[in-house]
Amino acid sequence: MILKEEEFRKEAIKFAAYLMAISARTAPKSKGEDDIEIIYVDGEDKDRIAEKMIELANERGKGWKRDGESVKKAEGILIIGVKGGKPLGLNCGACGYNCDEFKKIDRRGGDFIGPNCVFKILDLGIALGSAVKLASIINVDNRIIYRIGVVARMLGITDADVVMGIPLASLGKNPFFDRKEDK
Repeated sequence: MILKEEEFRKEAIKFAAYLMAISARTAPKSKGEDDIEIIYVDGEDKDRIAEKMIELANERGKGWKRDGESVKKAEGILIIGVKGGKPLGLNCGACGYNCDEFKKIDRRGGDFIGPNCVFKILDLGIALGSAVKLASIINVDNRIIYRIGVVARMLGITDADVVMGIPLASLGKNPFFDRKEDK
């Protein structure tokens, strides 16, 4: 059997996403408590995210269209989020409350739900960094994009409180950088 790269690229990206998910999952977590959610999206669901991002450009600005067009070029998306509503009991005050107060507040939000325990947000950042580090090592085009997370929540793909998306591709030029924005 002879396969050209174009014939197995999609599967290679999916395999890379699976390895990135392991990297994110095994990244250190505060007090060893893991509230990270990881989801892989491709095909029609990926396209649905891209189209919704482009649609939101009308009300939220042209950066949404630029990012949506980039996501169209992706083979898949790794979505990583965190449920940040469970404080660790450290009473650090970084969220604006002590942990007992935090447990009683009405958490709400717009793009994301908050406030969040700062340590849960740090866990999310470390998981994201671990995933994109691996993507970089294996030369998979990627970028952390906030807007993907917003749309993933809107579409019910995730119910994590704070979410980011990492589009993935294997092209001659990374489609997630050096992008032109419509004037």
